[in-house]
Amino acid sequence: MSAPCLLAQATGGAPQGGMNPMNLNIIMLLIVGTMMFVMFRSQKQKQKEAENLQKALQSGDEIVTIGGAHGIVTTVKEKTIVVRVTEGKIEYDRTAIATRVARSGSSDAQS
Repeated sequence: MSAPCLLAQATGGAPQGGMNPMNLNIIMLLIVGTMMFVMFRSQKQKQKEAENLQKALQSGDEIVTIGGAHGIVTTVKEKTIVVRVTEGKIEYDRTAIATRVARSGSSDAQS
């Protein structure tokens, strides 16, 4: 045997089969990056829907708060709304509104 062949055998030689570790790292980074992009995109869409719901609230809308209270909007202010519930009227921050309930005969429920 020649000296280069013995040297290649002693040091392990070239990798046989399998993937280059650098390629594996690149693939893992691409997978993680894709997952993060999908998660952030869906979160931004939900946030935008919530903002649109809060901006579109009007007096007379039936709503459900994030705490589960059901009521009807009576007054809309800049940052808060007044909701009529069974016990009386309660003032909520606009961000506390989870959904708008579809009115009977209408199909525009938002969540």
